[in-house]
Amino acid sequence: MQHLPLPPSSRRGFIGLLSGFSQILLQSHPGCGLLVLLAIAAGAPALLGGALLGGLSSMLTAQRRGYPQADIDIGLYGYNGILLGMLVSITFAWSPTLPLLIIVTGGLSSLILAPWMQRLRERHWLPAFTFPFVGLSWLMLALAAPLQLQVQPSPLPLLSDLDWLNVVAAPLRGLGQVIFLDQPLAGLCLLSGLLLADRRAALWALLGSASGLSLALYLGWPQHGALAGLYGYNAALAGIALSQVHRRPWAPLLGILLALLVQPGFTVLGLPALTMPFILACWLINAGQLLLRSTGTMGGRTSED
Repeated sequence: MQHLPLPPSSRRGFIGLLSGFSQILLQSHPGCGLLVLLAIAAGAPALLGGALLGGLSSMLTAQRRGYPQADIDIGLYGYNGILLGMLVSITFAWSPTLPLLIIVTGGLSSLILAPWMQRLRERHWLPAFTFPFVGLSWLMLALAAPLQLQVQPSPLPLLSDLDWLNVVAAPLRGLGQVIFLDQPLAGLCLLSGLLLADRRAALWALLGSASGLSLALYLGWPQHGALAGLYGYNAALAGIALSQVHRRPWAPLLGILLALLVQPGFTVLGLPALTMPFILACWLINAGQLLLRSTGTMGGRTSED
């Protein structure tokens, strides 16, 4: 039987969807996205449907709204929807409302991201990163009771033994936690995707995740959480994001530290941290750099006057 080639529009959409999966790791690389997709399919197949539905709804919303096709092609209108689809699937018990909730929140993530990106480019706003995902996730959790959504209890990490195998696997588990998985195989898939897209980013991701483990154990944070990678994923994302903008190591190192120090504060606030510590760390460093540049420019003008 002869296989007909996919039409260009379908091929383009498929590549855009894979790029959306790679944008979870702040990359635009279909091969990286495919490895992220495989990590979900192998590690948590029950989450795959929600991830695909969320990614497609956010992409289709962007297309219907006429947002720049170049942004859609590189996955910028996919990753927030993918994360929302996975979060809904893992957080709430199944009901007929869940697919509709994924579609709505995926579409809303694009509606939030578009004006933000426009202001980023025109007025130099701070980047949104995964803020649409975080904000909509907090809103869903707050509205769970009115929407009659049953929150499933999160399984507690079972890791407790501080042996060499758990310590070695913990940084990979930290990478896997980016997509809600505490499995070393998932982390290995994500690390392979990063190596395929950007080796420097892969090294910073691994360093960030390992730093989360080290600091958590040093400060006496819950050991089971540290070994499960719960303190690694925000630091890993901060390392990736800041290493792409700053060639000198001080910025990603500081971002990793800030993400780790900010994360416990969300427990005090009674909010799930999700990826907000990584976002705040990057915002603080970017805002500080903009302030220094502004101060330097003003000082230069003053000296010239």
